[in-house]
Amino acid sequence: MSTGVSVDEFQALEQKVLRAVELVKREREARAAAEAEVAALREELATQAKEAEGQVRAALREKEVAERQVGALNQERETVRQRVEKMLQQMDELL
Repeated sequence: MSTGVSVDEFQALEQKVLRAVELVKREREARAAAEAEVAALREELATQAKEAEGQVRAALREKEVAERQVGALNQERETVRQRVEKMLQQMDELL
């Protein structure tokens, strides 16, 4: 019995090793590409979150402005109502 490896068996083993090396290389490249994509998506998500936060803050400022305007208009309406009531009272006194 021979304990040696034949040339054909050695070449077959060599081919398997080369295929395994190529497979590992492709998987590492795929992993690197996936990690790069994840990093890009995280960066994009962070950018979108900042933009959304800015939009929310702008909307809140607009709401505050609108609330102040409504308050001012309500106050103006009350002043006009009081003046009209006063004029109506003066007209009643004339009649």
